[in-house]
Amino acid sequence: MVSQIWYTVLVGLVSAERLAELVVAKRNLAWSLARGGRETGFGHYPFMVVLHTGLLAGCLLEVWLADRPFTAVVGWPMLALVIASQALRWWCIRVLGRQWNTRIVVVPGLSRVTGGPYRLFPHPNYVAVVVEGFALPLVHDAWITAAVFTVLNAGLLTVRIRAENQALKSAHA
Repeated sequence: MVSQIWYTVLVGLVSAERLAELVVAKRNLAWSLARGGRETGFGHYPFMVVLHTGLLAGCLLEVWLADRPFTAVVGWPMLALVIASQALRWWCIRVLGRQWNTRIVVVPGLSRVTGGPYRLFPHPNYVAVVVEGFALPLVHDAWITAAVFTVLNAGLLTVRIRAENQALKSAHA
């Protein structure tokens, strides 16, 4: 019971982080649109919102309703991965600056960012999403949530990355 309460606090903190992201994204969207930015790939965005909300809800529901235990040998390493994924996500946000968004928006005339984690691989924010998607549920043995999110997120990211790559290619051709 005590570990479930601490886990609920953790999921609450991740939820608060996600809300902070949305504030940054909304501000950056306004900035981008004011500079002629164009949004593309918006058709999958509602599914992304539902999926990510479902991850957070699924974590709590599975842990509380299925009375999942905290298993230290899995839980502590997964917590470290959750923290690392948050650090990577905010590194991406910092490096992209005003160009970071939860939507796909390209502003004409801005160069493609290739510094920070983007010098290592093209979509580091999605690495953070993937890691968080399996690690957060597994902190407290919510393996069903981890599996369902991972499978659905793989499909979403296939669509999302294709749309993002196309937008970047069109903007920087």
